[in-house]
Amino acid sequence: MNFKLLIILLVFVTGFIVGCGEKNDPAPEPEKNGKIILLFSHLINGEPIQFDTIIYVNEAGNPYLVNEIQYFISDVTLYKNDGTEILIDDWKDIHYVDTDLPYTWTWEVYDKIPEGVYDSVSFTYGFYEEKNISFMFVNPPERDMFWPEYLGGGFHYMKLNGKWLEAGQATQNTPFDFHLGIGQIYYSYPDSITGFIHNNFRVSLPNSGFTITTGQTKEIEIIMNIENWFKDPYIYDHDIWKGYIMQNQDAMQIVKENGHNVFSIKND
Repeated sequence: MNFKLLIILLVFVTGFIVGCGEKNDPAPEPEKNGKIILLFSHLINGEPIQFDTIIYVNEAGNPYLVNEIQYFISDVTLYKNDGTEILIDDWKDIHYVDTDLPYTWTWEVYDKIPEGVYDSVSFTYGFYEEKNISFMFVNPPERDMFWPEYLGGGFHYMKLNGKWLEAGQATQNTPFDFHLGIGQIYYSYPDSITGFIHNNFRVSLPNSGFTITTGQTKEIEIIMNIENWFKDPYIYDHDIWKGYIMQNQDAMQIVKENGHNVFSIKND
């Protein structure tokens, strides 16, 4: 066979094979994703909180006020109706909220959220043990949430600071630090710590289902109902627990268990 003719034939056959391959490879389908924005608000008895004014009374009958609230949530999970779980962790998996800092009231989630119907949303209040690493935050305001090393290290899950009117007092308000973090097991108080208790807890938000379509940005508002910290299942009495509970696991256990219905979703 003529050499030139052979070359032409090979080129033709190769081009035919490549052409067939290209025709058989379907173009990738475009991703079908939306975005979510998490918003955080803080209510007492269904109304936006009024800070620094002693107009509230808790279930134990303690008149009280709130100065500020600071806390972390982590491991936000979206549960799709087909059983798929979406963990929010592409850019960050821990969010800090501070009632004094409006920019923390909004979390524009970086993750792409596949379109579809979602049944519910959950998150961890605080962080799991393996994520609660001392000195991982080096800048304020998160840095200032540190939990002392001798008490277990890491960071506070929450600081809810305020004042209450002690029984028998007419006008003198007493400060309280309603703080949640790592608890301690003592052999003898306050020096002999034999173990630690991680007081984080999982929050499943009721009625938090939603639908998201491709290109849609969905806002989800998470509400902290502050009065619930003090009443269910245990009535929390400031006169009993006093102003400082960081080294009192019995008090922090009440805070942890009362947190089961503190959070809800705003439904339009």
